[in-house]
Amino acid sequence: MDYKSSLIQDGNPMENLEKQLICPICLEMFTKPVVILPCQHNLCRKCANDIFQAANPFWTNRVGSVSMSGGRFRCPSCRHEVIMDRHGVYGLQRNLLVENIIDIYKQECSSRPLQKGSHPMCKEHEDEKINIYCLTCEMPTCSMCKVFGAHQACEVAPLQSVFQGQKTELSNCISMLVAGNDRVQTIITQLEDSCRVTKENSHQVKEELSQKFDVLYAILDEKKSELLQRITREQEEKLSFIEALILQYREQLDKSTKLVETAIQSLDEPGGAIFLMSAKQLIKSIVEASKGCQLGKTEQGFENMDYFTLDLEHIADALRAIDFGTVEEEEEFIEEEEDQEEEESTERKAEGRQ
Repeated sequence: MDYKSSLIQDGNPMENLEKQLICPICLEMFTKPVVILPCQHNLCRKCANDIFQAANPFWTNRVGSVSMSGGRFRCPSCRHEVIMDRHGVYGLQRNLLVENIIDIYKQECSSRPLQKGSHPMCKEHEDEKINIYCLTCEMPTCSMCKVFGAHQACEVAPLQSVFQGQKTELSNCISMLVAGNDRVQTIITQLEDSCRVTKENSHQVKEELSQKFDVLYAILDEKKSELLQRITREQEEKLSFIEALILQYREQLDKSTKLVETAIQSLDEPGGAIFLMSAKQLIKSIVEASKGCQLGKTEQGFENMDYFTLDLEHIADALRAIDFGTVEEEEEFIEEEEDQEEEESTERKAEGRQ
């Protein structure tokens, strides 16, 4: 992290330094202990543990002297995946440098006098600052509007308390959305694995089928081409379905990611009034997006291709009728042939008696 170059470019070094010390999850200044990921990004340990628990719901921490296995963790800043050991987030290294910088920053801030910054002014009362929030109209306003203006009969609250409340709510929504994105990414990975296994199984079935047809190639050449086409059609149908699901999940993930970026930019707004002008709609959008849409999934065993099997232990006369089938169908076919042979034998015996 190049603090020096950032401070030189910015006119207010302390504000710029504070931005560098913000956790991407809770959007507050890092709290001890700070953990550093293998990708060199930092997180509060509590925030990192919350995401890790959400992405690995079946993971449990150490109980007594018994340790459970670890799990997967995806960095919310760069999406880099980290394989945790049995200690989970508590096995990550602390970033003592960042912790020391935070201590120095807090000491510096406490020793500096408060500076007056720009503050939004009321449009109706130009000399009055916007310092309260109208709960009835859901908008920031000034004290004069409450006493003499349009908000006399409205219920109001201190601007700072509403600002902190909605900022906390937005932070919680972002954390929830980030956890949801991790789950979507996990589904995409599973679908990609399913696509790969489907291709492998299809390839294996084709190889087995080709070997069997090679033995009886002279008779089965035309039939072989027909059956391979059936396998290919089945493969294409399954791959088309899986790839369509992957595209849908990717689109949902892209929308959620863009919404997270917009929310994070909104939280960088230091002014409570300006922030509150757009925070409610942004929170509503995030809550709706976090619910997600009910996208389809593949059923268990969807990628299997083992029903394309052949048993070539037949007589030569039956080769041209070969088709994919189950064991039950073949047993029924054998029973029908045996019944037919018994009937023919009975008829021949009857004719001999006559």
